[in-house]
Amino acid sequence: MKASELVRELKQRLGESRFNWDFDRQNNRLRMKHQTLGKGLELSLPPLLAKIENNPATALDEAVYTINETFTAMEREAEEGFSGEDRIYPVIRSTSFPQESKEGKRFVTSEHTAETRIFYALDLGQTYRLIDESMLQDLGLTDQALKESARFRVRQLPTDFKRDEVAGNVYYFVNNNDGYDASRILNEPFLKEMEQKSEGVMTVSVPHQDVLIIGDIRNDTGYDVLAQLTMHYFTVGRVPVTSLSFIYENGELEPIFILAKNRPEGKEEKE
Repeated sequence: MKASELVRELKQRLGESRFNWDFDRQNNRLRMKHQTLGKGLELSLPPLLAKIENNPATALDEAVYTINETFTAMEREAEEGFSGEDRIYPVIRSTSFPQESKEGKRFVTSEHTAETRIFYALDLGQTYRLIDESMLQDLGLTDQALKESARFRVRQLPTDFKRDEVAGNVYYFVNNNDGYDASRILNEPFLKEMEQKSEGVMTVSVPHQDVLIIGDIRNDTGYDVLAQLTMHYFTVGRVPVTSLSFIYENGELEPIFILAKNRPEGKEEKE
């Protein structure tokens, strides 16, 4: 599928008259602006085309659904406003993620690691909106109160996981597809619980927003497997975060480059 064909398909599925469509052929970018709201979004088409090529059965349907839900949430916000402290969650993004909206409004953020930054989101059901500083008054919250509320809410999210074992190493995958899987990296009680389970070096990975991978690395092969896992998830995720993993020890996260000479010692080696 070519970029022009993708734009034509999106127009057909989403309704050509509902939006102003601005297709930048030179840079392969599509700007969609809601006719009534005056708000819009911009799509980089090559990544979406690649996903459609790799998964032609569902990738386009998922893109259409996400775009439609985003604009539906905008319409609902325009009609009802936004409120609800119980619907605020932290979300993890890479440090390269823009810190301002397209309209130039600065998002509420917190420092996290050298690779990741915490943003804050208002949950709207099937999607969410990143909270900017101009929304704090409407939400009736200070910057600090919003961040405390989000930290509390993330600890209430389920932490079910799938367990896999490869070459004597154990990997746990948190993948609830609720938009906040990577956010579980901020659930300190959960991380401490998983640390107690670990027999080797505990690693934490957030390759994209919809997965959290916890590793119990017990031998050198475990690092190689972890590197392959994180790179795979990083390349297929809708919102990539980082392909690097972190060592978790005593409540601290330390980024690691998986090279044989830099691999940290396991619990047994330290003893």
